[in-house]
Amino acid sequence: MTAPPQQATNVGTTTLDQPPRPSDNRSFFGHPRGLAVLFTTEMWERFSFYGIRPLLILFMTAALAEGGFGFERNAASAIVGIYASSVYLSSLPGGWIADRLLGLRRAIFWGAVLISAGHISIGLSALAHGRAAFFIGLVLIVLGTGLLKPNISAIVGDLYPEGGARRDAGFSVFYMGINLGAFAGQIVTGLLGEKYGWHLGFGAAGVGMLLGLFTYSYFARRTLGTLGVERARHPDPATDARQLRLGTMLTAAGLAVLAVVILLATVGVIHLDPEAIAKSMTYVLVAIAVLYFGALVAFGGLTGSEKKRLAVIFVLFAFSAIFWAAFEQAPTSLNLFAKDFTDRTIAGWQVPALWFQSINSLFIIVLASVFAGIWTGLARRGVDLSSPTKFSLGLLFAGIGFAVMIPAANFILANNGAVKVSAWWLTISYFFQTIGELCLSPVGLSSMTKLSPRKYVGQMMGIWFLGTSVGNLIAGLVGGHVDPEKLEQMPQLFTGTTLALVGAAVLIALLIVPIRRMMATTTAAA
Repeated sequence: MTAPPQQATNVGTTTLDQPPRPSDNRSFFGHPRGLAVLFTTEMWERFSFYGIRPLLILFMTAALAEGGFGFERNAASAIVGIYASSVYLSSLPGGWIADRLLGLRRAIFWGAVLISAGHISIGLSALAHGRAAFFIGLVLIVLGTGLLKPNISAIVGDLYPEGGARRDAGFSVFYMGINLGAFAGQIVTGLLGEKYGWHLGFGAAGVGMLLGLFTYSYFARRTLGTLGVERARHPDPATDARQLRLGTMLTAAGLAVLAVVILLATVGVIHLDPEAIAKSMTYVLVAIAVLYFGALVAFGGLTGSEKKRLAVIFVLFAFSAIFWAAFEQAPTSLNLFAKDFTDRTIAGWQVPALWFQSINSLFIIVLASVFAGIWTGLARRGVDLSSPTKFSLGLLFAGIGFAVMIPAANFILANNGAVKVSAWWLTISYFFQTIGELCLSPVGLSSMTKLSPRKYVGQMMGIWFLGTSVGNLIAGLVGGHVDPEKLEQMPQLFTGTTLALVGAAVLIALLIVPIRRMMATTTAAA
């Protein structure tokens, strides 16, 4: 599973014109040695994140006698959706805190510390059956990821002040680390968590993050020089001090409110309904997006050309949310399908359900370069597919992936759940979903940077996060509809998801020509 596009933040005052050790300039696959440190840190962070995410729903829905919490599937799926959505949203304040208060390097360090503490807390909760420690662990991981994810990508970019193809190649190497971590994490935690104990699976993820923390702490100063050490400062010292105080107060106030809510929920003063919270968050985030776009059009001081590009961004935002609402069912509905309805026995040994989560990462590793070659080859032949065209293809392929699951679900329903289906159903489904991801995800991030009005580029990256966050919430709300006690829901879920994806693919395909016409007078290609 690939990581979401990451928001880039820049601290220009600390960026070196050259890597800190010119003699080591090309010592990691032809790249600065600092890339190896960032690559390894991010790999272990993704190992831990993707290692526990699909394990969460299996643990929460497992019976108390099996060491789980015995939650209803809909509630557990909603919790996973809220957690994943919050991880994406936390990148926005995390980038701001790094820029204004901590600097990129310290933000990454404290992010890694918080993530490690979160995993330890979750591991202990699985061992001692403590719900409070479990949810506190999730909160710590969300906070830590918000500090680490956007800022480690920013430093990768700062390794290449010259920009250009070498920077793109550096990010390609960096993203390979993401997928390696995601692949390995789910293999290890799936084996340990499902076969030997939930606490061992969660603990393995924590050990991975501790290795990432150690790598970063020990090697960063040796390889990154002064990159990202200083925060962004206002030229006027008095104004800078005032902004620092205000930022510190706002951050402290936000953390205090969060701590009070956690305390009140822990002692039972307030009751938190995961499904209600997920629904409310979805409505709020969609409303924020609509109001934000409306405010930019009305009061953003944009030219006519910029308003047209903003309209295209809004269209892509809406369709990306639909895509992620389906794709991010992997750790919920498809994960439960692997656990309950898939024949996972090979030579008398039962494969852990979580291992199916690694299929997407494996396909990404194998196919990413293939798709890069396809786009490059088409461009050489004068065929440059537009962003809406690639979005349409991405939605269509994802729709095919879920259509594959419809006959499998109907077969299970017809046999009243007594017969399990072949693992090929899920494998083929993930194959088509991965193709859809490769068509849509990279072009989405690229389009945000190409189409955004220059003074709103950073905010448009936040909008991309917002679309992904909304998609995760929706995926969490529907992901619990794979249940041995309610078999009729399963074909309905996969059929509805397929129709939504294919319908969205057709709709955006119909908009390709209008969008091209709308963009004809702009300098950015639709």
